[in-house]
Amino acid sequence: MSNLYQSLSHSKWNCKYHVIIVPKKRKNVIYGKIREELAKMLRELAEHKESKITEGNLSKDHVHMCIEIPPKYAVASVIGYMKGKSAIGVARMQGKDRNYTGAHFWSRGYAVSTVGFDEEIIKKYIREQNEEDSKY
Repeated sequence: MSNLYQSLSHSKWNCKYHVIIVPKKRKNVIYGKIREELAKMLRELAEHKESKITEGNLSKDHVHMCIEIPPKYAVASVIGYMKGKSAIGVARMQGKDRNYTGAHFWSRGYAVSTVGFDEEIIKKYIREQNEEDSKY
């Protein structure tokens, strides 16, 4: 097999997803220091679940990412983990540090689709989101 696939002990896999998450009430809150720290935070949290964000874009009111998630993890559990822990991190950046659950940063759901063989098209779409958002 080519180097397109990754390996676990009993499987070869290539599982990539296009994920979109938005802040609660789609507020324009992803900017400045939060933007820089949130990008680092999401990449680190993905690594905790043996996943890798291959492309990402933080707009002012939503996040697009192309993420590789091993088949031993459910997409919902990885995204839920990333949203929960990053919400706590954002709250701590804003000075709330004592037993804060972070329940008020991200909206409840997310959008996800499998990438398949259209990976380059989706990565290009993610990179061009800032240009699209500036039109409106």
